[in-house]
Formats: sequence, C-alpha cells, structure tokens
Amino acid sequence: MSGPQCCENPPSLCSTCGAGSVTEIGGLKAYVTGPSDSKLAVLLVSDIFGFEAPNFRKLADKTARVGGFHVVVPDFFYGDPFIPEKTERLVWLQSHGTDKGFEDAKVVIAALRNKGISTIGAAGFCWGGKVVVELSKSDCIQAAVLLHPSRVTVDDIKEVKAPIAVLGAEFDKISPPELLKQFEEVLSTKPDVSGYVKVFPGVPHGWAVRYKDDDETAVKLANEAHQDMLDWFTKYVQ
Repeated sequence: MSGPQCCENPPSLCSTCGAGSVTEIGGLKAYVTGPSDSKLAVLLVSDIFGFEAPNFRKLADKTARVGGFHVVVPDFFYGDPFIPEKTERLVWLQSHGTDKGFEDAKVVIAALRNKGISTIGAAGFCWGGKVVVELSKSDCIQAAVLLHPSRVTVDDIKEVKAPIAVLGAEFDKISPPELLKQFEEVLSTKPDVSGYVKVFPGVPHGWAVRYKDDDETAVKLANEAHQDMLDWFTKYVQ
C-alpha cells in the first residue's frame, strides 16, 4: 500500500513550466516534449502529484533532449492531482486507481502507435510504478523502469515480460530494500527477461523527482537515477 511517504515534499504545480507543450493524446491531456517525428517514445507515469510537477517535466525534457525520444506525460488524474491541503490521501486514491491508469495508458500507447511510433518505453514513479508494471506484462511496451514504485508485488514481477529496471530507495517504507531483493531474486529466475535492481543508499521514497534544487546531494542522486533510466531506455527502446 502507498503510505505517508508518498506525500512528502509535495511540489508546487505549474501548468506552464517545461520546454514542451500540452496536447491531447488518446483522450487525455498530456505534456509532450522532444522530436515529434521520432519513432521511439517514452511514456512517463507520474506519482500522485501529476503531470504539472516542475521536476517531473524537467525530467521529461531531459529524457527527450539526451535520449532523442518523443516523451509523453499524460494527465492520468484528469486535472485532479493529489493536493494535501485539499483532500485526504486515502480518499483521493479511492477515486484515482491504478487500474484506471493502466487502461488509460493502453489507449495512449495505441494512439502513439497510430502516429507511427514503433518502440515505446515506460517509466513509473510511485503511483505510476504500478501502472508501468502492468504494461510490462504484455507487448504494450518494449522496456520498463520503476522508480520508488508503490503497490508493486512479487507476483507482479513474476509476470513481467519486458526488460525492466527497478530503482529503489534505502529508506522506503512502501517498497523497502527487502522487497526489492525479492524482485531481484524473481528476475534472476527469468532468463528470457532482462532485469536490473538497484537500491540507492541514503535516500527516501520519492528522491528521483521530489528533490530540492538547493540540496546538492539530493540533486546528484536524482540525476544518477535519471541516468540509469536513460541508459535502460537507450539500450532497449531502439
């Protein structure tokens, strides 16, 4: 289950930040960045704070710029991200389930295929990790990265078919290192699936996107996670 760590260091949302633009794909609003004529796409599935988080859009721009990918960040929450001052987390989660996110993601992916995209990778953060692990159980995507995922189980990992990297935190009550060790053990029994598990020392859940810009160490560790994600997509989204 997702816990209070999901809510720590909430971002100040910004609808106009980023180098890309907001459009509609598969019936959802989406932040889109990178070359529109690329045949290679990356889908970023956010945590509960949604697609207007500045650090998240910054990562989308970085993924497009460095990897040359067409990057799509859908608004899976239909304009209603989690805002701590507005609602209680468990109440919000009841009406923003990952099952619905998974179904919406499949529609977005189908729309990208219709636009001529040939290969798609997906990365999920916290809430989005569950959506992406579901996508990785079929041929929807060609590569997956989970960063401090929430609600992902050992049984989920057993069903994974796409190459998958799991990047976790040492101080994570939601997906603790002990659970990630089990993921690693399961992946080691699946020779037909490329798998990679890494636990980042000294960081909490959410470190990859909910860092403070003036915290040099936090930024460095977030950038390391971003590079690992980019390396994975460079290898398998081609």
